[in-house]
Amino acid sequence: MALPSKSASHPRRDSPAKSSFSKTPLAAIHIPVLLRETLEALDLHSGLTVVDGTVGGGGHSRKILERIQPDGILIGLDRDPLMLQHTATVVTGERSHLCHASYRDLPKVLRELQFEAADRILVDLGLSSDQLADRERGFGFSTSGPLDMRFDVSQGESAAELLSHATSEQLATIFHEFGEERFSRPIAEQIVTQRRGSPIRTASDLVAAIDSALPASIKREARKEPATRVFQALRIAVNRELEHLEHALKNSLYESLRPGGRLVVITFHSLEDRLVKHAFRDETRWQCLHKKPMAPSPQEIRINPRSRSAKLRAAIKLPPITVSASPK
Repeated sequence: MALPSKSASHPRRDSPAKSSFSKTPLAAIHIPVLLRETLEALDLHSGLTVVDGTVGGGGHSRKILERIQPDGILIGLDRDPLMLQHTATVVTGERSHLCHASYRDLPKVLRELQFEAADRILVDLGLSSDQLADRERGFGFSTSGPLDMRFDVSQGESAAELLSHATSEQLATIFHEFGEERFSRPIAEQIVTQRRGSPIRTASDLVAAIDSALPASIKREARKEPATRVFQALRIAVNRELEHLEHALKNSLYESLRPGGRLVVITFHSLEDRLVKHAFRDETRWQCLHKKPMAPSPQEIRINPRSRSAKLRAAIKLPPITVSASPK
């Protein structure tokens, strides 16, 4: 879906850069999801070059680095420089490289670091608990801070900027396609009406608009916060998350992995999982490791309720098919 824009596309950095952030200790709260299953699917041992395409708080990265020592290399990427700050407190040493970049730019990152390819790649999608809890970024509906929602604030427009100019039709499409919100149209119309009198600049402003648009019966019967799907949809749209994933599955991740290497992807909603499932069905490229996606155990869900929607799919990259010339 083409996203609404009030101007030309925003400039992107020419190349992903190795991070140069401050290593001020931050209190990470994120719990890595499906950690045991992820480590098993990656099949780690010393000497491997492993890419964590979304390092987040560093939970997966730290355990991966432990398992590939003493000769392995970890390359950690994230679009969010604040998440790289978290990771830098737990992933250290000459055997690791932390880079401010998207996993869709992995081939460029590997070239800059002078690596030919990776042996293992992990992509843990979605939003970390640390991002959700950050009251200055507007990811969570319980926050009252600015409605930004960008992983990388140096690129693109914020959620507040998108809401300030998109038409009700464009907003309804975003909420329906990216959030599967059945009240997408009345919510979109209420946002447009509300912004005429007062701009929607904070998470609480958006929650108020959503609350005004929903029938009272829906709000009473809802098992989770009614704003959840709209916030998810806006975050996906602002960060172009599905575009990044689709491009990476078709190109970047496959190109960056050695034949026989493993790709592990953790998704958190059906839109992401559908793309991964479809990509892994290509039997000329991938050999799936599991017939069905792996899900968290009841025990993990009790400890970390946010893991309940996670699904893990893993596949081995097959060598390219070579066609021999027919004899004359």
